[in-house]
Amino acid sequence: MKRVKAACICQTLHFQLKEGLDHETAVKAVGEEYKHYKYQLEQRHIRHKIIAEETLLDGSIVVKLIKQYNRVDPGDYLG
Repeated sequence: MKRVKAACICQTLHFQLKEGLDHETAVKAVGEEYKHYKYQLEQRHIRHKIIAEETLLDGSIVVKLIKQYNRVDPGDYLG
């Protein structure tokens, strides 16, 4: 029998600007969406580590992170 002892998922997320909004409003909305995403990670007690965060010239945000996978112990992945 096998058991998962540690697991994490590595993701690159691109929070893109919404179409149909003026640029300033779209940039603000992206910032709020990203802030909400981080809040949800905290509220759900999902262990995570943000590796990189970059705001692109158009105002969108690209984030690279490692996060706990399916409530499995992340082991030393997040150490």
